[in-house]
Amino acid sequence: MNITREKIENHQIWIYVFSLIFGGIIGLSDKNLGTSLDWTISPFIAVLMYGMFAQIPFLKLREAISNLKFMGALLVGNFIAVPIIVWFLITIFPQSSPILLGVCLVLLTPCIDYVIVFTQLGKGNEKLMLASTPILFVVQMILLPFYLWLFIGEEMVGVVHLEPFLEAFLFLIVAPLILAVFTQLWAKKKTIGEKALDFTTWLPVPFMGLVLIVVVASQIGKLYSDFEIIVRVIPIYILFLIITPLVSRFIAHAFNLDKGAGRALIFSTGTRNSLVVLPLALALPKPWATLASAVIVTQTIVELIGEIIYIKVIPKLILKDSDN
Repeated sequence: MNITREKIENHQIWIYVFSLIFGGIIGLSDKNLGTSLDWTISPFIAVLMYGMFAQIPFLKLREAISNLKFMGALLVGNFIAVPIIVWFLITIFPQSSPILLGVCLVLLTPCIDYVIVFTQLGKGNEKLMLASTPILFVVQMILLPFYLWLFIGEEMVGVVHLEPFLEAFLFLIVAPLILAVFTQLWAKKKTIGEKALDFTTWLPVPFMGLVLIVVVASQIGKLYSDFEIIVRVIPIYILFLIITPLVSRFIAHAFNLDKGAGRALIFSTGTRNSLVVLPLALALPKPWATLASAVIVTQTIVELIGEIIYIKVIPKLILKDSDN
């Protein structure tokens, strides 16, 4: 059987679903084995981040900015509408501070990786989504500390110690990002650089699967032991997945976006950046890290189920070709 990158990407949703199930089986059947995989999370995430960042066209920022209507809608949707929705949901379903931090970390950061594939499967403009990823990444990293302070307040300042948080950010986000940009520059000048950049296109799906396996295997024991606490966030995640497409549909109409761009906007506001913020959650003090990371893993599980529904519902019900 000839395995191609295209085949892997086309089946990645089911690869992720299988990874979640497989990780759960490992973690529940042998707790010690699951816990022993904890140390692999950071290196796997670092490679995953590098592979994903290498696919983001950082050298084509001008192209992303040039579509002002879509960029305006994307920024309004992700950084004004979504925070309002999150504030509304956490007001209705109040949580303890560690749980609240995990919810805010994951719901306030738009996805920059597999959202592109989901957008394509949902008949959205995936090229427009791809071009906008560097802007989304930069803006969310700038605004996230402000949103955390706004939603959680002074307590967050006392809990989020700068050193481990900064260390996770530098080694799991900034370092892979710099290496990815260097690879892109290298590819423009050397043939071997082109081959290296082409090789990075194989990394995201396998390493996303590996990250999901080791994260779930190592964290599911915490999910199980704190199930009564964790289960309280599931309504927040489900309502988020229901509300954001409706709000984004209105924003797409207000900005007069075409169908492809409108669907891309809906997928962007509904899909969150769980694996990028997970290392930041793991860098928190131990009691907070345990609950915050468990909350983020829970969101990933709920979201993947939601995305499978999205790719059918968005082009057929939310934003149909026949809509004006």
